[in-house]
Amino acid sequence: MDIAVVGAGSLGSLIGGLLAREHDVTLVGREPHVSAVTERGLSVVGTEEFRVHPKAQTVVPDCADLALVTVKAYDTAAVATDLADCALDACLSLQNGMGNESQLAAELDCPVLAGTCSYGARLREPGAVAFTGRGEIVLGDRNSGRSAVADNIGAAFRAAGIETTVAADMPTRLWEKLAVNAGINAVTALARVPNGALADSPADAIAADAARETAAVACEQDIDLSDERAVSLVERVVDDTTANHSSMYQDISAGQQTEIDAINGYVVDTATEPVPVNETLAGLVRTWERHRER
Repeated sequence: MDIAVVGAGSLGSLIGGLLAREHDVTLVGREPHVSAVTERGLSVVGTEEFRVHPKAQTVVPDCADLALVTVKAYDTAAVATDLADCALDACLSLQNGMGNESQLAAELDCPVLAGTCSYGARLREPGAVAFTGRGEIVLGDRNSGRSAVADNIGAAFRAAGIETTVAADMPTRLWEKLAVNAGINAVTALARVPNGALADSPADAIAADAARETAAVACEQDIDLSDERAVSLVERVVDDTTANHSSMYQDISAGQQTEIDAINGYVVDTATEPVPVNETLAGLVRTWERHRER
């Protein structure tokens, strides 16, 4: 399969590197990472260690069997416009937050699939990505139901050694992931602590409340997500990723824009009832973003 990974940062480089062991992969990213991969290949270290030699460039290719989108949520609209000129058979979003698939589908003529990913990755330096934890990719029709396109992509991912599940309930799974991200990302970013710090601290109650509010909003959208399920998922991820720094913590540490609008901000914007914890978290992170360069 010819796969274009659009957004070759930490996660995109890792998944692209894993896929490159079996498929023709083009990493679409930024300099100097692109030049390093072109010159020396992509080095993967950590949980698995290997070197592969995918193509690497700064613009999307003219065509591909699959566009795998891993850019930050705030870049989705621009990427959708770029991909509109690319001949694609399918597109799969493995992004954080909500609303990415609809933005992509509005511009593309091909099927747009939804996905979640729990693999851990960190870009160490140009041309090298750390594989920090094995996980699972779950993908499927963004509107739920079975999909032959999703089945084919799932098989291609499994052929590359990626743990992959093809699911028929992606809307529910996306809301479950949103509950986890709403509970963990902003809390750890603002407190500047690894995920494991939420296991036994004053912040664990804040994370749990943010997840409960997200579950309530999911129910307003006819998604079956209980408070107990949302909180248990947060607890599970905290236990499984104790030493990890959330993506939002990494963004704040690097002085970069976060995905708060697509996570806690999305909960606030979608809710019909008050969600004070998510509103507070979103407000605090947005305030930091507004003043981060001053």
